[in-house]
Amino acid sequence: MRTTHPDSDESNGISSKRAGRAPELTQLRIRDANSGDVQQIAAIERLSFEQPWSPEAFAHELSLPFSRTIVSLRRDGTDGAIIGYLCRWLVADECHILSLAVAPPFRRAGIAEILMGEAVLEAKRKGAMIITLEVRRSNLAARNLYRKLNFAERRVRKNYYGPGEDAIIMERRLHGAA
Repeated sequence: MRTTHPDSDESNGISSKRAGRAPELTQLRIRDANSGDVQQIAAIERLSFEQPWSPEAFAHELSLPFSRTIVSLRRDGTDGAIIGYLCRWLVADECHILSLAVAPPFRRAGIAEILMGEAVLEAKRKGAMIITLEVRRSNLAARNLYRKLNFAERRVRKNYYGPGEDAIIMERRLHGAA
């Protein structure tokens, strides 16, 4: 299901503020992932993480009733390639972000923020009270994005990503969930 953001154009869901920052993405489209998307999602994953998920792991996520993966695509005459994705679980009153990545040429253009915004709106609409995620301690760009989106750093998981690579557990409490 598609959602829009305040101050966005209903047809593309992109904030007019962001459209000025990244005009090449004014035709961004967000939709649910399907089995035909798995290879493109996995390719972005491989470019983004030292220990990437396999295509089979993403395919498995698509089969779980509490899991949802959304993708971002351009609708501007290009080939419609996926340029970013977000995978989340929604269990009871918690939304947990499992993976979020954007293809390297499109990073720092607001796509991750838009995908997170979609997840936050959905979590509120479905009555979640909290959104959680893990992020590498060394990933300062991601930590800054999550702080900008009102996530707070709560705990550390030592060596979560391997020896010497801790995870920071971040969370955002949702008030007035619909």
